[in-house]
Amino acid sequence: MKAVGWMAGVSLGCAALAIAAAGRQIAAEVLLGMVAPLGAAGLSWVLTERTFTRNPERLTRLMIGAFGAKMMFFGVWVAVMVSVVGLRPVPFVVSFTGYFIALYLTEALLMRRLFAGG
Repeated sequence: MKAVGWMAGVSLGCAALAIAAAGRQIAAEVLLGMVAPLGAAGLSWVLTERTFTRNPERLTRLMIGAFGAKMMFFGVWVAVMVSVVGLRPVPFVVSFTGYFIALYLTEALLMRRLFAGG
């Protein structure tokens, strides 16, 4: 759970820096580009850590199911944010992609530490 707090804190700090650098006019795109990857990576990490601690044999099944659910969720999220909410595509996609890559890299490094017994 501590890792999720760090993910959220660093993500919010980066969002604040991006908004300060680029201007408040892209605040919605930056924040909504962050929300879905942060929520998904945070939930995924909590479930991964809990499953590995309690029953490591179930982890692969959990990760496969989560992968499918996240694919559908992210597709719907991006479509709704651009077409329904009306966010500008370029700043939103840049934000979404940056947070997605950074947060899932963080989760991969956390898994490596967890699996190594750290």
